[in-house]
Amino acid sequence: MPGIPAGPMRRRLVGTSLKMYFDHAKTLKYAHDVAELAKQHPRMPPSGPAGEQAVDVFLIPDFVSIVQTNELLQNSTTDFWVGAQDTYDQDAGAFTGEVSPRTLSQVGCRIVEIGHAERRRLFGETNEWVVRKAQAIQRNGMVPLVCFGELTQSDNVQLAVDECWEQIGGVLRTLPADAELVLAYEPVWAIGKEHPASAEHIVAVTQAVRAKCLAEVKERPDASLRILYGGSAGPGLYAKIYEGVDGLFLGRFAHRPDVFLDTVVEVLDAGNYSAHE
Repeated sequence: MPGIPAGPMRRRLVGTSLKMYFDHAKTLKYAHDVAELAKQHPRMPPSGPAGEQAVDVFLIPDFVSIVQTNELLQNSTTDFWVGAQDTYDQDAGAFTGEVSPRTLSQVGCRIVEIGHAERRRLFGETNEWVVRKAQAIQRNGMVPLVCFGELTQSDNVQLAVDECWEQIGGVLRTLPADAELVLAYEPVWAIGKEHPASAEHIVAVTQAVRAKCLAEVKERPDASLRILYGGSAGPGLYAKIYEGVDGLFLGRFAHRPDVFLDTVVEVLDAGNYSAHE
């Protein structure tokens, strides 16, 4: 797996979770179309000046579709990460119905989403459970993608940061300081809405969250911590918020493969990032 480069420049990252919107056949068609369209897209893979892929791109299908999705994406000229929407916190044992992080790693997963607001609301996922899952993901060689976000809309940035820290602080304190970690800021009040949170709010909260993370865990290199924005993220947003986040975690706005790939290119182009790669 490509690591985050040394130095101050954090590698950008864009991806999508299909949740349970698509059935198996539609998921595989989507993965096939993404892979094929990426071959034809004039700006894919998203390349830096030396021709290297400058943005990491991930796709998270349902559990049943992971293996075939990975096979389809490997046929593309772009290096796609395949991920999972959840995992259990133990590698093996008598845990009926759960999915082992060891198994996810063995079938090619490179990133695993945990802590989503829906998991918390519908299935009782707690901050402590998210910590254990993050540890399991990391020890199996994958990247934890930890979702976080305040419940209630407010202009008070500090209140939002304090609520967010309760959700992610345990993960930051318990993972090895040099372990790759991705945080996805998704204000709960913005998920599924027509419009995302305001650019000013996103940048203010994510900059403050990053500062707190690095202040609380002084051993963690800045480049090992990437923050994405989700919560009704879509095309045209990243150029307004790149000063606060390293990429986007897309939902339904990525259901069209062409829009998904065009958004990857938007992330590459924002703020003259590609010129510094």
